Amino acid sequence: MKAQGKSNPSLWWQLSWQLSIVVSAMIAVVIIGLCVYGVMRVSPNIGLWEDLSATLDESLSLDPQKGLVITEGPALKALKAENEELWFVASTLDGQSVTYGAVPAVYAELSRYAHLMMDADIRGGAGISEVALSESLDTASGPLRVMFGGTSHISASFLTLLLGTYPIYVPLLAVILPAVFFSVPRIVRQALAGLSSVVRKAPEIDPRRAGSKLPVEDVPREVVPLIVSFNSILERLEQQFRARQRFLIDAAHELRTPIAIMQTRIEGLPEGPERQRLMEDVARLGETAEQLLAVERNDQVHDRWETVDLVEIARTVVADLAPLALSAGYDISFDTQIARYEMQGNPFALPRAVSNIVRNAIDHGANRGMIHVSVLANGEIAISDEGQGIAEDQQERIFEPFYRVTPRSTGAGLGLSLVKQIVADHNGRVFLESSAFGSTFRLCF
Repeated sequence: MKAQGKSNPSLWWQLSWQLSIVVSAMIAVVIIGLCVYGVMRVSPNIGLWEDLSATLDESLSLDPQKGLVITEGPALKALKAENEELWFVASTLDGQSVTYGAVPAVYAELSRYAHLMMDADIRGGAGISEVALSESLDTASGPLRVMFGGTSHISASFLTLLLGTYPIYVPLLAVILPAVFFSVPRIVRQALAGLSSVVRKAPEIDPRRAGSKLPVEDVPREVVPLIVSFNSILERLEQQFRARQRFLIDAAHELRTPIAIMQTRIEGLPEGPERQRLMEDVARLGETAEQLLAVERNDQVHDRWETVDLVEIARTVVADLAPLALSAGYDISFDTQIARYEMQGNPFALPRAVSNIVRNAIDHGANRGMIHVSVLANGEIAISDEGQGIAEDQQERIFEPFYRVTPRSTGAGLGLSLVKQIVADHNGRVFLESSAFGSTFRLCF
C-alpha cells in the first residue's frame, strides 16, 4: 500500500509553479508585443542597417582621383541577393557621394543632400510606399552619411529591436523573475494558510469528544462547503457514538442485577464440578459487564484532566493488588527512580490502565514468579512478569477489543484494549517486550 498522500499532487506546488510560469509568460508577451509595436512604428530598414554597415566598411573607399567609389565584394553581393531591391547613397561630409542600386524616384532628388542628414527616418506621403533611412557611419575612409532602403525582411527589424533593447529588459527580467518565483509561492502559502490549520486539526478530531469540528476561519471560500459537510458528518457520528455509549452503559448496568442473582443462586447449589463451572461462567460474565462499563466510562470522563503523580498512581495500584497477587502465588514488588513525576492526566483512567496490566499478569502468569512494577526517571511505567510470554504473532492483537490469547480465559478481552485507549488519550504509547521467560509492558507518556 502506498503511503497516504505520497501520490497526491501538492496544491501549493502546482499553484506556485503554474502562476510563476503564467507571470513569466506574460512578461515575455509584453516584451515581444513592444518589439512588434516598434516594428510597426519604426522604419523597416532598421533591420537592414546592421548588415549594411558591416558591408560598407569594406565596400567603400576614397580614391584621390575618382573620389568615393564602391567595390562590390562578396559580402555586398550576398546582401544584394537577400534584398533584391537594396539601394543606398553614401556621401562624405564634403558632399562626395556614390550610389548603389536603383534609388526610388521620390528620393532621387533628396539623395543630393544625403551628406547633410545625420540620422533620419524618411517616409513618403500618400501613395508612396518606399521608405528610406539615413544613418551615420565611421569607416576607414572617414565619417560617412548613408541613405538607404529596399529591405525585404521584416523579421530582421524585429530581431534588431529585440537585440537592441536588451539593456532595458534584461535588467528588468533579472529583478522581476526572481521576485516572481520567490513571491508567488509565498503568496500561495499565505492563501492556503487556513487549509494548513485544518490539516493540523484533522488528526485531533475525536468523535468521543463533544463539539469536535474542523475550523472554517481563514479557509478559502471554495473549500468551506467541503469542511461544512465534513463537520456535519462528525455531528452525526458523535450522535451515533453517544447513542451507542448510552446503550452499552445501560446494558452493562442492567446486567449487574441478574448476574448477582444468578451468582447467589449458584452459591446455594451443592458443592461439585457443575457448581464450580457455573461460578466461573458467571464470574466471566460479570467481568465482561464490568469491563464494558469501564470502557464506556473512560470515554465519558476522558476530558477530566488534572495534575497527577505517576509514582503515586503506580504505588497505590501495587498496594491495592498485592493481596490478590500474593494469594495467586506471585511475589510483587515496586520501585521508582524518582520521588514524583507529575503530568496532566485523568485521575480515574490512569490507575485503571496500570491496574489492568497488573491484573493481566496475575491472570496469565501461571501463578508463579515475580510481578515487578517500576517508574523510570522519564515517567515511564514498566510492568513485568515471569510468565510464559506472548507469541510474536499475537503481540499486536492482544490490544484489540475482545481478543484473548487463550479462548478459555476468564477475561472478556477488553482490559488491554482499554489500556491502549487510555494511554493514547494521554498522547502516549504502550510497548510490549515478550519472550519465553516473561513479558514487560511499558507505558510511555
